[in-house]
Amino acid sequence: MGILESIGKRRTYYQINKELPVAAEKIREVVEQSTELTPDAFNMKSARVVLVLGAKQDALWDAVYDAFGGKVAREKIDGFKAGAGTVLYFYDEEVIKSLQSQFPMYAENFPIWAQQANGMLQFAIWTALRDLDVGANIQHYNPVIDKTVQDLFDLPASWKLIAQMPFGGIVAEPEAKEKEDIAVRVKVQA
Repeated sequence: MGILESIGKRRTYYQINKELPVAAEKIREVVEQSTELTPDAFNMKSARVVLVLGAKQDALWDAVYDAFGGKVAREKIDGFKAGAGTVLYFYDEEVIKSLQSQFPMYAENFPIWAQQANGMLQFAIWTALRDLDVGANIQHYNPVIDKTVQDLFDLPASWKLIAQMPFGGIVAEPEAKEKEDIAVRVKVQA
């Protein structure tokens, strides 16, 4: 399959379940390979990932619900909990601070570059999961859940939570994307 075909298959899947079409080991391999292969500025390797599976998947989303004190509908949270797992995305602030001190001329750019690299990593994993016929969606319940996640998984304080990606077996396909006039967003100069 070509990369553009893979990108085209990647969609936001909200209706997921715990029935993966591949072994959890394959998911782990995709997460590890994507993390290793995704580029970043100065080869800083600031991205951190936690792959949540099994009972920890349920515990994560129950903790997210509790962190909001009922302000987010239980049905919504249960939709993410219904998945087989969640990929948690972070960047390590210690890595960024180290590079900022080594390269003060670029200091203000390192947090930006870390975010860019993390976005590429999220997209790479999301696309790779879809190539395995696994559906996923991206969530941003941080910073409300930062301390909860840190405590639940015993993570270093320097890991800054960026996004949560619940994934699982595909229950239903999303509606077709509407074709856009791409010339509005892409200009070609020759």
